[in-house]
Amino acid sequence: MKVRETDHRATMEIANVLCFRAGFAIRLFLILAMVCQAASAQPSETTLAVSPSPLTVEQVVRNLAQMNLHRVEALHAYQGTRTYRVVYQGFPANRNAEMVVKVNYLSPGTKEFVIQSATGSELIVDRVFKKLLEAEKEAMGPEIQQRSALTNDNYRFTLIGYESTSSGSMYVLSVEPRRKDKFLYQGRIWVDARDFAVVRIEAEPAKNPSFWTRRTDIVQVYTKENEFWLPAYNHSVTSIRLGGNADLTIEYTGYKITDARQLSSSEIPRSTLHAEASHAQE
Repeated sequence: MKVRETDHRATMEIANVLCFRAGFAIRLFLILAMVCQAASAQPSETTLAVSPSPLTVEQVVRNLAQMNLHRVEALHAYQGTRTYRVVYQGFPANRNAEMVVKVNYLSPGTKEFVIQSATGSELIVDRVFKKLLEAEKEAMGPEIQQRSALTNDNYRFTLIGYESTSSGSMYVLSVEPRRKDKFLYQGRIWVDARDFAVVRIEAEPAKNPSFWTRRTDIVQVYTKENEFWLPAYNHSVTSIRLGGNADLTIEYTGYKITDARQLSSSEIPRSTLHAEASHAQE
């Protein structure tokens, strides 16, 4: 009887560790999307158009970095609501949970989180959702922002397409990290051709965040609120090495910009105006 009780406790401990590892992997990879403070509503299609690109990859990356900086400096405060959901299927049992959080952002990098409700697995709520909030606060620090920014210091960029969609024209870039870093990723980004904001990210981590995970795939999209691009939806799937999957979604709603200054025309890259003028003449 004691042997069975010991085996049962050991099994439960292993289960807790595996679930925590899955959440840990999701948490770290989510940071990759959060620290790319950029962009917008995603296109419904992913087929690349054959249209020639108005700008070179160097111009796109330079404008992207410049406009990201201007938007960060102009956005002083906002509010919003998030709904976190996790569905874990695998050893030793399936688990799921949901948490609704109120968010208050105050420049230059302060976020306050107020949990409105939490249901489902307490393990996921405590070790995944709440840890996600802690990780996001950590990612707001200037050092991590600098080492994770979409710049030539951190990534190699290749222009692979120029799309014309119902949402507007977009540059499609492949991104390759210059080093193995848990705050970097590899994959594709879609950049709005007018605002130079990241519209969509499809990627995987540059560094596997945990031995217990085989692969993590993420899609992050954004929505435009006034002149600013804020997260709209995040979906990441982590495959566990011993079998099973952890599926995380985050929905961002109820945005309200409470303090911001308007971006001036001098802050818009000249190459943007040149590209628009060229298209108008065609």
